[in-house]
Amino acid sequence: MIIVPVALGSRSYDVHIENGALDRAGALLAPWIKRDRAIIVTDANVAATQLPRLRTALAGIEQHVITLAPGEGTKSWEQLEALTDQLLEVEVERGDHIIALGGGVIGDLVGFAAAILKRGCGFVQIPTTLLAQVDSSVGGKTAINSKAGKNLIGAFHQPGFVLIDPSVLDTLPPREQRAGYAEVVKYGLIDDFAFFEWCEANGAALLAGDMAARTHAIAKSVAAKARIVAADERETADLRALLNLGHTFGHALEADKGFSDQLLHGEAVAAGMALAFRFSAARGLCTAQDAARAAAHLNAAGLPDGLRAAGVTANGEALVRHMLHDKKMTGGTLPFILTRGIGQSFVDKSVGLAEVAAFLDGEER
Repeated sequence: MIIVPVALGSRSYDVHIENGALDRAGALLAPWIKRDRAIIVTDANVAATQLPRLRTALAGIEQHVITLAPGEGTKSWEQLEALTDQLLEVEVERGDHIIALGGGVIGDLVGFAAAILKRGCGFVQIPTTLLAQVDSSVGGKTAINSKAGKNLIGAFHQPGFVLIDPSVLDTLPPREQRAGYAEVVKYGLIDDFAFFEWCEANGAALLAGDMAARTHAIAKSVAAKARIVAADERETADLRALLNLGHTFGHALEADKGFSDQLLHGEAVAAGMALAFRFSAARGLCTAQDAARAAAHLNAAGLPDGLRAAGVTANGEALVRHMLHDKKMTGGTLPFILTRGIGQSFVDKSVGLAEVAAFLDGEER
């Protein structure tokens, strides 16, 4: 059992990491379950695999389950409206904590619904994908997508508790495992060269289901994110922005593929990180060797390391047009997370989009 605190003053909470924790959810969630009833929101895939475990753990109390369609399309205005209507039908109160059982889509949607419902009620996260366990379940970013782009409508709303059970990943498809692994590698590429080396040595075992490697990677990633979030909760000091390594490029690739299963978020982030490293090398910021090393590890993990591997054929101008809708755009300038080497990422606010478009036009398709 590993407890990682997220220190945010009155909004502080713990991330509980334990193999088999889902089966003890009744005891672990007791402080957040009011009126002897649990309101659970999940998706159809998770309902078939992990929901029975949670329902058994919560036996003896009233349970309301709302099951949504899986996939990125669920993070929409229409689904947000439908979810809030269903939550109101079961008479959710401000003091309740809605349980988000699922991956990043469920966590983001439920978190945003909780942020706006009755001007704010509580929620707890039980992430069921590797990506959600190491990234989206921690930090309080909640959102839905719009026609203009990804995560453009949302709010900062911290969960009351995060319960991470690495054993739930046993039912996760291999492709989803690999997509989540991109976010694990990200923490090494940002500012922890030693952890990147650990990933090079242990990533294959993690993806093969080794529990010790899996748990270490989750705990290390959560601790890294908790440290950054505690220091810069609302991304006002550039520190939290580092967590967006690969995301500006990656979101443009996702948009090009219609935010569909053609390119999963983690896959887009992997390709985006490789692009960020090569762009940094092209600007003389890091060595070509470091860029190649980062891309090689992503490729070895079965992740795309560029446009061609991601199936993206759009030209640089088209991809940059997607970036214009990035929520980080300020005063007409889009900050990029670049790097001086593995473990040496930084925020660069001097990048011109024409330069990015030219770089992307030079990438293999």
